[in-house]
Amino acid sequence: MKFRSPFQGLPREVSILTSISFLVAIGFGVIIPAIPIFAKSFNVSNTLIGLVISSFAIMRFVSGLFSGKLVDRFGERIVLGFGLLMVAFFTLVAGLAQSYSQLLFFRSAGGLGSSMFTIAAGALLLRVVSDSQRGRAQSLYNGGFIAGGVAGPAFGGALLAISPRAPFFIYSGLLVIAGIFAITFLHEKRLGKSENPQESNTQVMTIKEALQLRAYRYSLILAFLGTWVFFGMRSSILPLFAIEDIGVTTSIVGLSFTLALISQGLVMVRAGKYSDKNGRKPVILVGFVITLLSLFLLTISTNVVMYLIAMLILGLGAGFATAAGAIVGDVIKGRSGKVYALWQMAGDAGMMVGPLVLGLIADLFSYRSAMLVSAIVFSLALLIAIRIPETNSARLGDSEKPRLQEG
Repeated sequence: MKFRSPFQGLPREVSILTSISFLVAIGFGVIIPAIPIFAKSFNVSNTLIGLVISSFAIMRFVSGLFSGKLVDRFGERIVLGFGLLMVAFFTLVAGLAQSYSQLLFFRSAGGLGSSMFTIAAGALLLRVVSDSQRGRAQSLYNGGFIAGGVAGPAFGGALLAISPRAPFFIYSGLLVIAGIFAITFLHEKRLGKSENPQESNTQVMTIKEALQLRAYRYSLILAFLGTWVFFGMRSSILPLFAIEDIGVTTSIVGLSFTLALISQGLVMVRAGKYSDKNGRKPVILVGFVITLLSLFLLTISTNVVMYLIAMLILGLGAGFATAAGAIVGDVIKGRSGKVYALWQMAGDAGMMVGPLVLGLIADLFSYRSAMLVSAIVFSLALLIAIRIPETNSARLGDSEKPRLQEG
């Protein structure tokens, strides 16, 4: 049987960006379980641990529009490469931190570079593909994170047994490689066209125009609630909940994150293809229902087996839920770095608020109370998903495209 590349028919940028996401994700998977445990080594409260997670998102949030402006001014490729190298530097010095305040400062500073490279990569990906390709392209791009992250958490858990600083050094090195890869292979001379929107006749959408679209406004809410769970909760209280409440080891925590990523990767690309053919909304609804089920299962987990099953289900939900990211691409067609940046800022707000609120609840009440609050918060996402209009114009047809312009 002849092998068929999953990137067949897609712009070359998709495969390059997916390779970059793979490199970034290996290191990100290593560092996720390490951050709260390293912060805990400075004998601080769960609220302050949550602040370390949130500080990264806070910097991403406050610099989002600035990064979007950089993308509109200099183009995606330059901003992407420079942002990766910036995160690499601040991750390195964070791993060398000798106090909680140093860790907080360096982790926060890395958020600027993260804002730059994620907005640049996302805006480029959404710009170069059509509606009929967007779900598949975004699934492949996210699949790069999944593939790179599968071994990361398990490896990170093993590294924690050596030193809580080691994952930071590994992540920094991989970011340097990703940055060099971006600058080398995303160069306009290699791709045969310039990335600077000022050199094209493409009309740039303004934030005011985007906010007039109901689907875009709803996508901002979904981004906030989604990152609350998939990044904020997962990166802050979930590892501590598993270790201190359920009683698992750090290696099991790493394994659970790996299993969640595997289950997410198994369904994500097919979910993206399905959303291209049959619409975003049904895929999103399935993903959100599964995610909500996993959160309730995590809340009542009392042993390792229940915890691992819940994490597998969480991964399945995340695999379907990634279709929500295609909505903003359907609406703006990649025509504005600033509009995409605002959408990412909504997600950063969820990653910023979630760890602080959940850490405070864990300090005042319990980890299970914090997990239950996450489930209740995410139930709002399901209600929004029921109301959001379909945005895939390839699915709607020309006669129904005006629905995208509903106020």
